[in-house]
Amino acid sequence: MPKNPRAKFLLIGGPCVLESRKTSLLIGKTLRDLCQTLGWDYIFKASYDKANRTSISSPRGPGFRKGLRELAAIRKLLKVPVLTDIHSPEEARQAAKVVDILQIPAFLCRQTDLLLAAAKTRKAVNVKKGQFLTPESVDAVMEKLKKGGCRNAWVTERGTTFGQGDLVVDMRGLVTMRNRGHRVIFDATHSVQRPTGGKVTSGDRRFIPALARAAAAAGIDGLFLEVHPNPAKALSDRASMLPLTQAEKLLRQINRILYAVA
Repeated sequence: MPKNPRAKFLLIGGPCVLESRKTSLLIGKTLRDLCQTLGWDYIFKASYDKANRTSISSPRGPGFRKGLRELAAIRKLLKVPVLTDIHSPEEARQAAKVVDILQIPAFLCRQTDLLLAAAKTRKAVNVKKGQFLTPESVDAVMEKLKKGGCRNAWVTERGTTFGQGDLVVDMRGLVTMRNRGHRVIFDATHSVQRPTGGKVTSGDRRFIPALARAAAAAGIDGLFLEVHPNPAKALSDRASMLPLTQAEKLLRQINRILYAVA
């Protein structure tokens, strides 16, 4: 098979929140090895703190200091870059000493001080596009990062609020953002969430493959997936995570689409 025409296609993948070392390494090694086979770049992702959980009783993760130690260990063992969410300027400064990519959560994507603090670390920054933003509104977000000194940034589409309890993905937005000069990642897992007024955010993982394939055909620079060996027992976002056993089939489908549209 000829060399992948999109050799730098990127997969950001891992569990939603840090769980056991065994779980993280299983997910990370599986995705890393698949990406090596496909000729893609791979970044391990996991959160040390899910600060925007729906319910106050929901698990949030190991916390800042313990979580960063765990991410450092995973980075060393898997020999891959790691990404995690940050929630404040101080977290940006401290997390940048450990991880390779800082992620701005969707609900914080317009917080100027947080964006500037992330940019000043000179680390790569991945901005989760808020459910309330238009594709054109991303320009202002990325301009803040640029003004702060960031030279390597992505924007990740994760669906737009539709009514009061659902998300919808407008594939035109992917094209619009790329045409405006942004590197675009598609989050196929958060895009199938169904925000509710209850204690748990629901979702429908059946649609993850279809949305991922559609986004690849529309044109993206990478894919974001939350993956778990047993989503039903995951600590966070269990309804919208891709089962690890389905990852290989989906990623190979995506790779064939990338060849077709190159």
